[in-house]
Amino acid sequence: MKLQDAVYNWLTITVVAHARPDDTAAQETERFFADLLREDHAVEQITYTKEDDVYTVAFTVNNESRTFRFPAELVETMLDQINREPEKYVNYE
Repeated sequence: MKLQDAVYNWLTITVVAHARPDDTAAQETERFFADLLREDHAVEQITYTKEDDVYTVAFTVNNESRTFRFPAELVETMLDQINREPEKYVNYE
């Protein structure tokens, strides 16, 4: 998986996990992608911000600062779908 794709996947599920703190699947999936970024891509100190209609993700790789920007509409697609059809996303413990 390319770094940009992995960061996008992490960001998408992180947005869901923050909006749904009791959703164990979202929490586990967020940890999976965080581990993947760390282990497969040497990503450290990853953070994100949302300004207007854009998410900016900042991180370091091998002590080099990097950023990616993603449209909020794309990032929030999964959360929007969950909110539209919550019966399909029941939390199982």
